[in-house]
Amino acid sequence: MRKLTKMLLIAGVVSAPSLMVSTSAMAEEAAAASPISANVTLASEYVYRGISQTREKMALQGGFDYAHASGFYAGVWGSNISWLEDVGAGASSSVEIDLYGGYKGKINDDFSYDVGYLRYEYPGSYPAGFVSPNTDELYVAGSYKMFTLKYSHSLSNLFGYDNSKGSSYIDASANFDLGSGFSLGLHAGHQKIKNYSDFSYTDYKVGVTKDFGGGLSVTGAYIDTNADDNLYTVKGSKIADGRFVLSVTKAF
Repeated sequence: MRKLTKMLLIAGVVSAPSLMVSTSAMAEEAAAASPISANVTLASEYVYRGISQTREKMALQGGFDYAHASGFYAGVWGSNISWLEDVGAGASSSVEIDLYGGYKGKINDDFSYDVGYLRYEYPGSYPAGFVSPNTDELYVAGSYKMFTLKYSHSLSNLFGYDNSKGSSYIDASANFDLGSGFSLGLHAGHQKIKNYSDFSYTDYKVGVTKDFGGGLSVTGAYIDTNADDNLYTVKGSKIADGRFVLSVTKAF
């Protein structure tokens, strides 16, 4: 595939379980009363691992989660996307669907862990020879109070990069309660694409969430990366440069 095609293929989903920290937190709280929860989000843009998935256009997202009292969980999450069609190589897919499941446990009140599997699915039509963007990842995370360290490892080609099985993403995050319904979220991650070192990069995010109660929250976040703009530019848009993203989420 052409260099531009390979560049865009990293722009696949956060998310499912790790995409929306505030949504995940609300879903866990809802699970205390019911094992089934849902969420819907309207965002000014869909950004995953620092890369725009909708080329600076709005995104409608939502999902369902099931959390068993034993710690096992499963869920599905979806969003509109444009990155595959933006490739301009004859691919046609405007939706991302994430399927995931795993187990969450606690060592004590301060330490917890999470292990699971995540499948990124991009239904659509693709020309002959187009490497499938569908991706399988295993992940493991450990948390101490408000701090979390997570490692994701691809079991397949990563978002359509040929011969990229074994790629990895490691990220650290922290969430702080600021009071009055406000919280601060910090994140830094590094995407390593096996056999494509030029396309590997580090991303950063600083976000503030306001919880209005009743499952309604608003998040504003600034996101940036150190990715090479020459590799991450499509149709005149720099999809990996700094940007502010506003989202409104309702959890049920």
